[in-house]
Amino acid sequence: SNLDFEANAKEGVAIDWPIRYNDIAPWYDYVEKFVGISGQVEGLPHLPDGEFLPPMEMNCVEKHFTSEIHSKFNDNRRVTIGRTANLTKGFKNRGLCLYRNLCKRGCPFGGYFSSNSATIPAAFATGNLTLRPFSIVVEIIYDKERKRASGVRIIDAQTNITEEYYAKTIFLNASTIASTSILLNSTSPEFPNGLGNTSEQIGRNLMDHHFRVGATAVFDGHKDKYYSGRRPNNIYIARFRNLNEQTKRNDYIRGFGYQADAERESWPDSSKHLKGFGKGFKSNLTQPGNWTMWMGAWGETLPYEDNRVTLDTNQKDKWNLPLVKINFEFKGNELAMRKDMKASAIEMLDIAGFKNIEGFDYKSVGGDCVHEMGTMRMGRDPKNSVLNNWNQMHDVKNVFITDGSCMTSSACQNPSLT
Repeated sequence: SNLDFEANAKEGVAIDWPIRYNDIAPWYDYVEKFVGISGQVEGLPHLPDGEFLPPMEMNCVEKHFTSEIHSKFNDNRRVTIGRTANLTKGFKNRGLCLYRNLCKRGCPFGGYFSSNSATIPAAFATGNLTLRPFSIVVEIIYDKERKRASGVRIIDAQTNITEEYYAKTIFLNASTIASTSILLNSTSPEFPNGLGNTSEQIGRNLMDHHFRVGATAVFDGHKDKYYSGRRPNNIYIARFRNLNEQTKRNDYIRGFGYQADAERESWPDSSKHLKGFGKGFKSNLTQPGNWTMWMGAWGETLPYEDNRVTLDTNQKDKWNLPLVKINFEFKGNELAMRKDMKASAIEMLDIAGFKNIEGFDYKSVGGDCVHEMGTMRMGRDPKNSVLNNWNQMHDVKNVFITDGSCMTSSACQNPSLT
């Protein structure tokens, strides 16, 4: 939202985004209509609504938690069902989600969005796609006469043969770390420090969300109720810190959101504290256990120039390409935020009537969340940014970078849709 796009400029952090929410809103809609996003319209300006399929349903304890939070907090705190790329109805020749929660294995019905279920079939349907597997991109080739990129050089991972492919326009979206390493390895007399790196910003300002902090609890009630299937998403508590003067903090800037879910204990959980053995023990394990709730927060990480990706000039991989070196740490703002992320989870569970509340902080490390962003940020000035407002390289106009490396700040939401 604009809360995120405007934050750097308002707070004097790093550089300003060259776009605002209204610039990208039509493209959020475009992508959502293609992907298929189920979710609930909430009317929150800092968590904009989208083109949603019908939302998934909360279970009874999650509904209780939601009701308690909405009635007992006056800071615009909102709980909603998680917005997710799982289909709640048939959509564009893909089947609906069957609530198996095995998305990570690949969905044979196309109920969960992936390249296999959606983008690659759509690209093949145009008749213009050639899929070239086992290709390790070594570098983008620069044509100094035309001052443009002319193609890419690859190594076949199976044969070790080097080949070149040419194009008028090149899209680099290999993911933040890999895209950065490709550009840094694309050297020439014109760009000795990496293609398009006259700003010396390629590799800097690496960001990843910090998480693995929150609380767990037990709910004593609704013992007669259960749920059907394994819903693949959590409930979501939208950011409620530093939205306005009422919610402003003095110990950190920006904010965080929570994912949470309530469920009945199953046999792996119950077996830890049930006594006995044999037939009776096994029979007891088949009964649903207590209602438990887990809450975990995802927090924004600020862009720091020294959180950086570089290439190792001494160590090479099996294809003789330099290994990637990463220097990264969460700093004071993130560490202060984590204290509130834990304390607020405990507070909400307590106010909502949960018992046996235990806070946790498993000391998230960079790369753990796999939400890598930054390293080739967007900006208006070629002197301090790599890309313009169209994700086009300032220095090499026919190269577009369309992955998380373009992000100028990280916000606290999952970055893929952006």
